[in-house]
Amino acid sequence: SLPAKLINGGIAGLIGVTCVFPIDLAKTRLQNQQNGQRMYTSLSDCLIKTIRSEGYFGMYRGAAVNLTLVTPEKAIKLAANDFFRHHLSKDGKKLTLLKEMLAGCGAGTCQVIVTTPMEMLKIQLQDAGRIEAQRKLMAAQAHISSSPAAAEAKETRPTATQITRELLRSKGIAGLYKGLGATLLRDVPFSIVYFPLFANLNKLGQKDPNVKAPFYVSFLSGCVAGSTAAVAVNPCDVVKTRLQSLQRGVNEDTYSGILDCTKKIWQKEGPTAFFKGAYCRALVIAPLFGIAQVVYFVGIAEFLLDMLPKPRA
Repeated sequence: SLPAKLINGGIAGLIGVTCVFPIDLAKTRLQNQQNGQRMYTSLSDCLIKTIRSEGYFGMYRGAAVNLTLVTPEKAIKLAANDFFRHHLSKDGKKLTLLKEMLAGCGAGTCQVIVTTPMEMLKIQLQDAGRIEAQRKLMAAQAHISSSPAAAEAKETRPTATQITRELLRSKGIAGLYKGLGATLLRDVPFSIVYFPLFANLNKLGQKDPNVKAPFYVSFLSGCVAGSTAAVAVNPCDVVKTRLQSLQRGVNEDTYSGILDCTKKIWQKEGPTAFFKGAYCRALVIAPLFGIAQVVYFVGIAEFLLDMLPKPRA
């Protein structure tokens, strides 16, 4: 049922995000680094420096936004894919690869309604620590001393609510959808690759077409399909992250659109820059979608809904 699908997708998203969010934070910071002042050399270096300067919970900066919006995002993504697969199939016949890709395309297009503002807010909060650390380093190198009041002011970071209010006040609802085109360029191809690949890998573990695959098969299928799709669309993710960042570090470029961003990254940082954070993204997406598919296919929601008291006849 649709309520069960929405609940399953939401629970899957909450569990997955909680497990992998620190790696996602490192991915954002690594992708936003340009050839100016580099703060981090690798995933582990980023996490260690984040804990030292911002504490353990610094790794979860921006997690509240993700945990709030990931439920509708994952619910829409998974339920939309099922919806399109159902309507593209004729008399329950097996879908062709093209139709599986079309279903994934529809799911990726639907999810950006929630994904774009979620990513927009999350990126600001995740990257604030990197920008602050860069400013402190530049100040230390220049031997600039500041008063205690100024130092305290620098430590103040905006909240998701403050960013949302400012964007709505200055740019309206369009402010929250900055980078929508780049988000579509990432999420639609991702879904086109992910859903057909997952479906076919998951079928390999089904002994009977009418019986669900074991949970470990769904988990491994989600991991493999997710990491493959994540690396494939990483160049689009780098462009999206750069476009959605409202604040820049010292000597870092600004961009006017997708083509301008792509051109500047290629010219100034080289083609390898488009794969910054690719292994981080694979590490994030693999368990995230592995967990998501296990929860979704095992059907926790059906169990919860069955526990609710039934109306008397």
